[in-house]
Amino acid sequence: MNPIHWQFPLPRTHTGILLGNGLQGLMVWGENALHLTVGRAGFWDHRGGNAFASRATYSEVRRLLEAGDEPGLRALFAGPPARPGEPTRPHQVGGGRIELHFADGFRPVSGRLHTREGRIEIALRAPDGREAGVRIGQARGEEVAWIDLDEGVRFSVRTVASWDCIGEQLAKVGVQPPERWEAADAGGFEQRLPEDAPLALAWVRRGSRVVVATALGAGAAERARGLADSSDADALAAAAGVWWEGYWRGIPELELPDPELQLLWEYGVFKQAGLTAPCEVAATLQGPWMEEYQLPPWSNDYHFNINIEMIYWPALGTGRWGHFEPLWRMIRGWMPELRANAAHFFGSDEALMLPHAVDDRCHAVGTFWTGMIDHACTAWMAQMAWLHYRHSLDEAVLRDVAWPLLRGAFAGYWAMIEERDGRLSLPVSVSPEFKGARMDAWGRDASFQLAACHAVVRILPEAAAALGEPVDPRWERVRAGLPPYSTVGVSQQREYPERQVDRVALWEGMDLIESHRHHSHLGGIFPFCTIDVRDPDHRRIVQESLYHWVRTGPGAWSGWCVPWAAILCARVGWADGAVAWLKWWNQVFTNEGRGTLHDADFGGATTLFGTGAGEAHQRTGEIMQVDAGMGVVTALIELLVQQRADGLYVMPAVPDRWRDFRFRGIYVQGAFRVGATVAGRRTVEVEVESLRGGRIRLHHGLGPRWEVEGEPGEGEWFEREFAPGERVVLRAMRER
Repeated sequence: MNPIHWQFPLPRTHTGILLGNGLQGLMVWGENALHLTVGRAGFWDHRGGNAFASRATYSEVRRLLEAGDEPGLRALFAGPPARPGEPTRPHQVGGGRIELHFADGFRPVSGRLHTREGRIEIALRAPDGREAGVRIGQARGEEVAWIDLDEGVRFSVRTVASWDCIGEQLAKVGVQPPERWEAADAGGFEQRLPEDAPLALAWVRRGSRVVVATALGAGAAERARGLADSSDADALAAAAGVWWEGYWRGIPELELPDPELQLLWEYGVFKQAGLTAPCEVAATLQGPWMEEYQLPPWSNDYHFNINIEMIYWPALGTGRWGHFEPLWRMIRGWMPELRANAAHFFGSDEALMLPHAVDDRCHAVGTFWTGMIDHACTAWMAQMAWLHYRHSLDEAVLRDVAWPLLRGAFAGYWAMIEERDGRLSLPVSVSPEFKGARMDAWGRDASFQLAACHAVVRILPEAAAALGEPVDPRWERVRAGLPPYSTVGVSQQREYPERQVDRVALWEGMDLIESHRHHSHLGGIFPFCTIDVRDPDHRRIVQESLYHWVRTGPGAWSGWCVPWAAILCARVGWADGAVAWLKWWNQVFTNEGRGTLHDADFGGATTLFGTGAGEAHQRTGEIMQVDAGMGVVTALIELLVQQRADGLYVMPAVPDRWRDFRFRGIYVQGAFRVGATVAGRRTVEVEVESLRGGRIRLHHGLGPRWEVEGEPGEGEWFEREFAPGERVVLRAMRER
């Protein structure tokens, strides 16, 4: 799958081939000319942030909801008063693009992305059949890219700023036109904002090479022009080659029997390097790949009700611990804000409160009240920090990030919990995005919140033991007294109302009444993994819930929810269902250039079509988000290995059409790496390597008789204490 191939024309920005280094994002596309859309992560207009937590309290929210006081609730969560010439919410702004126009009728006809080297090759062709080439590379750690053309290819360079596409919209919120410069062999612009740092894009032509640079902050124009003029592209290319070699050396190796899924793995892991790479900016919904023709949808902000988690999930299984550092650094910097939010909202000096959508200063984006009180956002990030620790055994992450998030998440739930009918209960809770921000978009004991809270109280004692901290007796009280989920008694099928069943509810009394993009009521299966689907106490309810979820179908699904659906299938043993959903996602939610979309690429598959797409494929406003592509990477890992409460499972279920395949070096909890070989749909070899030493309990799938290092073994489980760096191979024994 290396290189990955594209065919031109690629007619829109988000059909482009991607390069990125965490800060600077390139999208390479075009029809008769070659376009490089250039974005820069962190180019924020911070005006319009909503300081809701300075006004709202949990007790007041509860009073207004129970009283049905909609005007009062809207006023409580309203943003700052609209002022003429200012935006109503923070948002990022795209950069611009560099266009290469070729003489003699040359135009791009195909492209190749060399994923292992981080470079793009574009083939040009003239009407008379002559061919030429373009090569595009990008630095690591510097906001510099370069374009090399074959000698003799005549071309001109044109600069397009975002202002040229959306200037009228920007002018309405007080933004002035960019300052530009243009010469025969150089050009660029600096876009200033009323209250925030400016962004500059500059290019310099040196013969058949064009060097492109960006800079954000004070003196942006001078710095970008200096970078473009002085950068040694050959030296930067050599350094980038070394970086890419090291990156792929540590990435798990997958050799899947399905070329389509193999390509999704390859491109997804490649994009991870450009999205979450260690740098000064944590990844957002689109990362650095921002379009120039519109303001990024949903501000290209931080959504913590699944999207950021999904973006960073692959760093666990691929062992890229450093990729978390920008995220944790940002959240550590937010701690005063998170504590202040919680102190006012919950009245607790122990709690933390992270709204679902914020800018890089943790200022709430918009007025979506259900998202602002969605406390699972805090719990989910706490779980992610814990999983980072469990995969790496980095105690600094546990102490400085996971522990405060876990304790803060618990304290927020504790502040809301009350006793009711002899058990604990969350009287006001939400299920992410279900019913939007309506007055009835809430209920008692939302299953997603219950699962998140249970995940936290299960983790806390283990985290306390690792740090030598005391155990809080409230954790066990919540674990024992709070229900794992809510249920609703309903007809299994509307056409047969006499078939009454119990299934997981979104909240008390609220069934999944129609297709919905957020599979929140199944959060106890994944991501929080608080329900053992094989447990007799849960099995029947889980089965009925899954039956209804499948029967309800994907009619209102978005792109990012499909990999989550695949993971849910993998977690309950439906391996073929997981594969089918991943392939369906690739067909429905990617465009002709492999751009990953929030809405469907066409009508007929889901009703989430039309927000960013139009009739007859007039998709000038399509919505790209990177989360789903990262979710696919995690879903493929979940098909191969799963950490469950009783141990690590290798190949928990083999898809029917997968006969012969192998994988190596997936990172799992306990700082182990695991691989396996499957032949004829049977696991024949499992490899285990310990990075830090410790004990593993492994469900190997080799059958009843196997051997390890020449010694025979029996049973479904392999348990052993490992020394740091120790590696063993288990092999199935031939049946007599």
